[in-house]
Amino acid sequence: MPIGVLVLQIHLSDSHSLKDRRNALRRLKDRLRGKYNVAIAELNDEAHWQAAQIGIAAIGNDANYLRGLLDRAGRESLQVLHGEDVSLGEIEILDYDAPA
Repeated sequence: MPIGVLVLQIHLSDSHSLKDRRNALRRLKDRLRGKYNVAIAELNDEAHWQAAQIGIAAIGNDANYLRGLLDRAGRESLQVLHGEDVSLGEIEILDYDAPA
């Protein structure tokens, strides 16, 4: 069973407080969860108001489907955070064999 993972590095140049950072990331997370039904987590601490690392994960039966889904989610992230510096990592597909 494949599991797909994509990590985003984000620099929020317009963020001047923790509240600004949270609002920008909440907008992104809500949009991706609602549109693509993926799991999303912040991977770094909230010490830096202008830096964020976001992990996006999905699980399914088809690795090609997951790759396409995460690619679309990555492109959607660029649109949601337009004007911000967003770096998309490589999409990783992990093969997990569930115990019987």
